[in-house]
Amino acid sequence: MSWSLEGRVALVAGATRGAGRGIAVELGAAGAVVYATGRSTRNQRSEYGRPETIEETAELVDAAGGTGIALQVDHLVPDQVRDLVARIRRDHGRLDVLVNDIWGGEHLFDWNKPAWEHSLENGLRMLRLAIDTHLVTAHHALPLMIERQGGLLVEVTDGTAEYNARSYRLSPFYDLCKTAPIRMAWAHARDLAPYGATAVSITPGWLRSEMMLEHYGVTEASWRDACSAEPHFAISETPRFVGRAVAALAADPDRARWNGESLSSGQLARVYGFTDLDGSRPDCWRYIDEVQDAGRPADATDYR
Repeated sequence: MSWSLEGRVALVAGATRGAGRGIAVELGAAGAVVYATGRSTRNQRSEYGRPETIEETAELVDAAGGTGIALQVDHLVPDQVRDLVARIRRDHGRLDVLVNDIWGGEHLFDWNKPAWEHSLENGLRMLRLAIDTHLVTAHHALPLMIERQGGLLVEVTDGTAEYNARSYRLSPFYDLCKTAPIRMAWAHARDLAPYGATAVSITPGWLRSEMMLEHYGVTEASWRDACSAEPHFAISETPRFVGRAVAALAADPDRARWNGESLSSGQLARVYGFTDLDGSRPDCWRYIDEVQDAGRPADATDYR
């Protein structure tokens, strides 16, 4: 991609895997210094027990052309986030992009269960991971970001505002988890505008994350094999696609036009002209609306 973020400093909170990793790598590919935070390191895994680490993410940022800095941070612990921001201030004196991608709830939600049947403990934990972490991070990081004009806050979620407003997302707990970041971005936009900063929410489409590939027993090279089990997987995208969306936003001098908006990777690809790694331009949320949820046979031909 042609945009440049040379000299910019970004914090991707929740960069261990999935969308966070894809965003960190693409910010690095544009030349940014990227702080990649999360709980899983080579020496200590989170309760996920998965192999991906923040050190690997930082190395991928380096390989893409940026500068990756891996720091273990639990974003539910305010003192750890405060120390993280103090480190960024001490080392670089600026923060241009904050990406709140902290989540960690994939093993906590029950599918299609009302509140009285869903695990209360797991549901409340999800809310803390999806909401508290983002607000703790914003509280400590935004004062540094607004010291310079032009900062960008990105709240990562699942689903656009339009889709989530009319769709029940699995359970009241999960529904709140994926709707709240959209509203947070809208609210932050009001506070940030006087400082020349922009806040948006963004959603990838059907993401070919490490966990999703493992679920279907495929690799990135063989991902189409999963379409035999789930035909609508044909619309899926790599984490780098939403990464390119965030990099394009960060490099756009006119990004304030998006302030407070709910955006998607496919939507921004049409505006900024980038593609996924395979050269396609998947428009997942239009596909979900017009094909998947409409009960039509899976066919992504007109949506990639």
